[in-house]
Amino acid sequence: MPMIPEEEIERVKREIDLGAVIRARGVELKAQGGDLVGRCPFHDDHDPSLRVTPGKGLWRCMSAACGATGNVIQFVQKFDGVSFRHAYELLKNGAGFTGAPTCAPVKKTTVPKLPPPVQPDADDQAALRQVLDYYHERLRTNENPAALAYLKKRGIGAEAIEAFRIGFVDRTLGLRLPQANRKEGAAIRERLQRLGILRETGHEHLRGRVVFPVIAEGGAIGTVYGRAIDDGGKHDRHLFLPGPQRGIFNPAALRSPEVIVTEGIIDALTFWCAGFRHVTTGYSAKALPEELLDALLAAKVSRVFIAFDRDLAGDKGAAEVAAQLAERGVDCLRVLFPHGQDANAYALAVTPAEKSLGVLLRAAPLLEGKGSALAAPGRGSAPAPVDASTLRVPASSLAAKAASEAAPVAPEREGTPTPTAEPQRAAREEKPETVPSVIVAKNEGDEIVLALGDRTWTVRGLAKNTGFESLKVTLRLVCECPGGSPRWHLDQVDLCVARQRAAFIEAAAVETALRPELVKRDLGHVLRTLEAMQAERLKAPAQPKKDEPQVSAQEREGALALLRDPKLLDRILADFAACGVVGEETNKLVGYLAAVSRKLDNPLAVIVQSTSAAGKSALMEAVLAFVPPEERVKYSALTGQALYYLGGESNLKHKILAIVEEEGAEKASYALKLLQSEGELSIASTGKDPHTGRMVTQEYRVEGPVMIFLTTTAVDIDEELLNRCLVLTVDESREQTRRIHAQQRARYTLDGIRASESKAAVLALHRAAQRLLRPLRVFNPYADRLTFLDDKTRTRRDHTKYLQLIATVAVLHQHQREIRAIDCGGGKRAECVVATLDDIAAANALAHETLGRCLDEMPPQTRRLLALIEREVAARCTAAKMERGDVRFTRRQVREATGWSNTQLHVHLARLVELEYLLTHRAEYGQGFVYELVYDGSGKDGARFVSGLLDVERLRRTGSDGAQSDAVASVGAGTSPCDYDEKRSGSAEAFSGSIRAAFGPSSGVFPDSRNGGSSSETSVPDAAARENARPQSGENAAA
Repeated sequence: MPMIPEEEIERVKREIDLGAVIRARGVELKAQGGDLVGRCPFHDDHDPSLRVTPGKGLWRCMSAACGATGNVIQFVQKFDGVSFRHAYELLKNGAGFTGAPTCAPVKKTTVPKLPPPVQPDADDQAALRQVLDYYHERLRTNENPAALAYLKKRGIGAEAIEAFRIGFVDRTLGLRLPQANRKEGAAIRERLQRLGILRETGHEHLRGRVVFPVIAEGGAIGTVYGRAIDDGGKHDRHLFLPGPQRGIFNPAALRSPEVIVTEGIIDALTFWCAGFRHVTTGYSAKALPEELLDALLAAKVSRVFIAFDRDLAGDKGAAEVAAQLAERGVDCLRVLFPHGQDANAYALAVTPAEKSLGVLLRAAPLLEGKGSALAAPGRGSAPAPVDASTLRVPASSLAAKAASEAAPVAPEREGTPTPTAEPQRAAREEKPETVPSVIVAKNEGDEIVLALGDRTWTVRGLAKNTGFESLKVTLRLVCECPGGSPRWHLDQVDLCVARQRAAFIEAAAVETALRPELVKRDLGHVLRTLEAMQAERLKAPAQPKKDEPQVSAQEREGALALLRDPKLLDRILADFAACGVVGEETNKLVGYLAAVSRKLDNPLAVIVQSTSAAGKSALMEAVLAFVPPEERVKYSALTGQALYYLGGESNLKHKILAIVEEEGAEKASYALKLLQSEGELSIASTGKDPHTGRMVTQEYRVEGPVMIFLTTTAVDIDEELLNRCLVLTVDESREQTRRIHAQQRARYTLDGIRASESKAAVLALHRAAQRLLRPLRVFNPYADRLTFLDDKTRTRRDHTKYLQLIATVAVLHQHQREIRAIDCGGGKRAECVVATLDDIAAANALAHETLGRCLDEMPPQTRRLLALIEREVAARCTAAKMERGDVRFTRRQVREATGWSNTQLHVHLARLVELEYLLTHRAEYGQGFVYELVYDGSGKDGARFVSGLLDVERLRRTGSDGAQSDAVASVGAGTSPCDYDEKRSGSAEAFSGSIRAAFGPSSGVFPDSRNGGSSSETSVPDAAARENARPQSGENAAA
């Protein structure tokens, strides 16, 4: 049995008065608080134990001996002894309140509680019509939306449903018939079994199918065709009533001298719904039934269009039909659908069906028959125009006169094409009507000015209309009068309402002294123009215009010269300096490469971390300035759901998403992480349908991949987001602050002014160069020999960053590298750029600086403070000849020695305590604490690194480029590719100190460390050194 829609079940439970239904069955209910109580009818109840809650539509027996419970449908089901479907039908049709009150539930009823659709004294034809009328009502009254949806999917509308009395068998007929153990029920059921409606089991023969009656001679029902709405079922999709298939579908078609014959009823209805009403069917892809053949000859049909399916069976059947009709002197034309399609599939695929089917009819070739020698191949004409008529199966009340009445004529639908005899003439008729030129004189803001000759129409308020159902605007018509002042008329009108249009035409004609016909014609042109504008405006969000700036020949030449520069990376750094960004060489280069990685399928992500006013935003702005504006999106903050709705013009695919402060995107961190990992975002949200006003589920999707660029002052960043990004820290040394100050002062010199004027040219050059970069795949011939640290799980993600860094360097140098075209199978080819050892070497150098920092368990600023504390403790040990473990210091002493703020020390000292680089002890006085340094200063050589990377120089020394593969093989054969790391403490399996971090710790703050200063330096830092250690305010100046 077809499933009852859940919303219908809920509607019945919500709208039916549960208390009234129970009272109608003889149960006395009394109010008690917000509930109703009474004696339970399902057991011998002396004390009221039945509790009914009308507000919730529920009932429950509180007796332990019973415990029955449920809703209104379940009560009727249990009390009346009927099925769930039967109870639902009773309540839906209002029969749940009828019947004599009784307190005796029925275990299983045998008396129908719904009126039977078949009269006991009806003859066979009358009974068959009554059953088909019932099936039709079950479909027409929207009792079975799934069946209506199926017909709509097949292109069959309400007009055809009414004309052919189409119905649906939903297995509710048996609920309305008396049981077979009753005399009346046995007679009705025996008759319906004889007619084929019921099977011997009592089930309906055509259950779960839409049914199409077929008329036999004299207007009787010849047979009934059933089509299953569920193609996935195990039952046959096509089924007729048992017995011979008598009758002609749509006998009104025989009034035309030309008839279309299809293979099935649904194909015939496809032609009928498209306006070709002279169509019938032979029920199969075989020779025509004798009844139909005799009817065609009796009606003197001169031409038959055979519209069978375009498959082997259809072609064979068409030949048989053509042979049949040729013997009787009837011309046959074959309607040629695309291979494997039938009429319905073709009409649904090629719309509008009126035109597509008309084209096939006009092109149908003549097969056999009289006059075939005079017909040119492929020049068959379409059927001549006929009155659009339809067959209506007469209802039961009209059964007496059904046979003698002609089928009523259905009105032609507006826009239905009229098939014609000549294709050339049809082509002329299909040409659109010539529309006089309407000049759009102005379209700015909310005002549109249209000019038609000496008449000017001004339209305001079009943008306020959000759909096509209304077009409410303010219209002003101005007519120029020679030798006098212009005449005009102004009014507010809904152009979709005919009455308002007529009123405007009448009033405007009076005010402007123009003929009403002229005003009406002008208003029609204005309406068509506004509808086109409205359609374009409503489609704009779904189909954003792609604004792709073109690169001029001069820009292309300069950009290619840049991309072909052998020292491209040095050139990029020089151009950064020319644009006023000093220092930060590694950060600038990594940021630029990360921006280029947006063109790859798995782009890099970057977080710039520093204290406030250190220049992190200036670094991000400098990198973004080199990127074409159309390929970057920048926000100050993002709400939690904002990313999911960045569609349309804000599409993020292969773009940069820059967020000024990571705190501004804190609520959107989950979406950012998902976008970086998955490359896309999708969300299902509820919204209001603009046409129906109902709440519906709407899906929003944002396509990636996208390069994410963030800045932050936070020390603690979401670990999940952090391990997806490259972490860059700004140089906060005193030397960098001096360089920034010098650059800021240089802006106001003559050279600075000249540099600021040339900055635009530098940026334009790089933007053009990036537009010329193609998103190529990268082939790395050394990929299987690359090595990477594997002692932590998170290196699985960092290894991907390393590989993408190599790929990005190769893509940036694509105009200097070999481009290969590879065969991907299936006729597909792809281009890829070949990575070189120079690309790997450049990526290795940057990986030591960036991934070494990312893999360090300690943030750079915390490690910097640890180095300063270690130097101060070492100096005190030397001066006082003390052991390191005996030195104690307070936060105030650290603040005075380093110049750091108390807020900074509060955060970083707590982190060092957590990581057990510092120990806390109770102070000898008061409630305070003092610190002890347990870090011995191991590995403070000042260089960041990642152990385990491929030794590129060793490969270079093994041979030329032509023998690179052998060199790689030799590395894998027995030579460690990581020998250059042997002397680094990070490469050893054991740490050099008891609490040594796994990676190079220092960020290179102190000049003496970078210049090879000894790690055992014990001199007390002087005032200049402490000043150098203090975090400086400043920023990377961008001219």
